[in-house]
This record gives sequence, C-alpha cells and structure tokens, in this order.
Amino acid sequence: MNIRFYLDPETQQPHIYGHAVNENEVADVLTNPGEDRPGREGSRIAIGQTRDGRYLRVIYVPDPEPASVFVITAYELRGNPLTAYRRRRRRKGKR
Repeated sequence: MNIRFYLDPETQQPHIYGHAVNENEVADVLTNPGEDRPGREGSRIAIGQTRDGRYLRVIYVPDPEPASVFVITAYELRGNPLTAYRRRRRRKGKR
C-alpha cells in the first residue's frame, strides 16, 4: 500500500509527528483496521491497534490510484473513545 502524509506547513514534517505517531504505526492500522468507516467530506476513519499495542485513529482519504491513501492525521485513542471502541469490538465479536 502506498501511503502519503499531509505535511505540516510550518515544519514540513508529517502532521502525525505532532501527535507522537510514526509512519509504521499508521501502516499497521491501515493494513489491519479494527474499524474503517466513512468520515466527513470523502474522508475515512480507520481505528486499530499497532504492533506495539497502541490504539490509533487514522483519518485518511483514498487516492484515485489503487492501493494508495493520503493520511491527513492520526492520533492515539484514549479515555472514553477507546472504551467505546473496545465495547463495539466486543459486541461485534458476539454476533
């Protein structure tokens, strides 16, 4: 999968760095998401766990090119959003 990242205009680095997330963690979630649902204005939201066990929410837009995405941002899922995600996963597994 080809993954491109939004670059912060001030630092010229991927925006995800500002959230203490790296490219490999984003790739982990995008290749094996626990959830992948529509977001706003054509974006998608993937939620999943990295190899190191962190839970991330990745906001991305599918590229017109097959197997290619443009990642807008990604950040660690914590607190109530993480609890809700785990609850949804448990319910999904019982069906």
